[in-house]
Amino acid sequence: MPNTMMALIYHGNRRLSLEERNVPTIQDPRDAIVQVTRSTICTSDLHILNGAVPQANPNTILGHEFVGKVIEIGSGVHTLCRGDRVAANCITFCGECYFCRKGFINNCQKGGWELGCRIDGCQAEYVRVPYADQGLTKIPDCLTDENALFLGDILSSGYFGAELAEIQPGDTVAILGAGPVGLCSMMCAKLFGAAQIIAIDLDPSRLRIAVQQGLADLTIQPNQESVSDAVLHATHGRGADAVIEAAGGKDTFQTAWQIARPNGVVALVAMYEENQMLPLPIMYGKNLVFKTGGVDAIHCQQLIHLLEHGKLNTDFLITHRSPLNDILVAYQQFEQKQDGCLKWVITPWED
Repeated sequence: MPNTMMALIYHGNRRLSLEERNVPTIQDPRDAIVQVTRSTICTSDLHILNGAVPQANPNTILGHEFVGKVIEIGSGVHTLCRGDRVAANCITFCGECYFCRKGFINNCQKGGWELGCRIDGCQAEYVRVPYADQGLTKIPDCLTDENALFLGDILSSGYFGAELAEIQPGDTVAILGAGPVGLCSMMCAKLFGAAQIIAIDLDPSRLRIAVQQGLADLTIQPNQESVSDAVLHATHGRGADAVIEAAGGKDTFQTAWQIARPNGVVALVAMYEENQMLPLPIMYGKNLVFKTGGVDAIHCQQLIHLLEHGKLNTDFLITHRSPLNDILVAYQQFEQKQDGCLKWVITPWED
C-alpha cells in the first residue's frame, strides 16, 4: 500500500480541490482501511458545498457512497478479512448505544453521518471506515462492485422511505422526485405491495426512466398540469394513501401533504436547504401522519440478498463514469444535471 493518495478536498465556501493526502491508517481496533474501487457523487455532497450541512468540517475528503476491497483491519474487527469486497453504509454506527439498539442508527451516539462530512470520506483512493463490522457489507461473488454500489445510501434511503410510508398491499403511493432516491423509493414501494405508483418530477427524461424501468404507473410533470388534480383523478378523489417526498425542492413539502388523502402517511426522506412550514391550521382535519429523518440504513444485509436474487436492480441509475482524475468536472455536470445525469460513478485514479 502506498503512503500517499489523491483525494477530493472540501475547503468550505464551495471550494474543492484534488490534492495528495496521506493514506489513512487504523486509528481504532474496530477500523478497516478500504481501497475504493467505485464511488459516487451524492446530492448530499452538493448540500455540503452549498453550506446547508452545518456539521460538515472544512478540509475534509468528501464522499460516503462507495464499494471497495478491504486492505487492512483492526484487531476488533471480526466479520471481515483482508481482500473482502465490501459495500459501505453511509452511516457510521457503533451497534451498541441506545439508539443503535433501537435501530435508529442515524442517531448513533458515537457516529451518524461521519464519512465525507465530519471525517474523511471515500472520494479518494483509500478510506478509513470506523466500526467496520457494522459499516461494511460483504458483496457476494455473483454481484459486481457496481451492482452493489448504491446499497448503503440511495437504495437504503429508498427502502427507508417506503418503510416509513407504512405501505399496505393495494395502496397508491405518490413519490415526489424521480432522481436516484425517488427511483429507489418507487422500486422499494413495489416490494411493499403498492398497486399504483405515481411519479412526480419536473424533468420529463427522469419520468420516462421511471416508466421504462416499470417503476411508475402514472407520471405527473408539475409545470404541465396540476399535481393535486391529477392525483385526485387517479385516486377516485381521495388522494394518495402514502406520499414519499424525495425531491427537497422549495415547494415539494407543501405538495406532499396536499396530495395525501386524509389519514394518509407523508414520509420525508429529502434533505432541505431551507426551513419548511407546517401549516397546521389549513391542514387541520386531514389527520396526517408525518415521518421524517436521515436514513436509518439498517437493512443492508437484506437489500444485498434482494440484489443477489434479482428482486432489486439499480444498474440503470449509472449514466456517467470517469476516473478520480476528472471528479471536478463530474461535480459540475452532476450538479447541473447535464446530459441526463442520474448517478456519476467515480473509478480509480488513472496514472
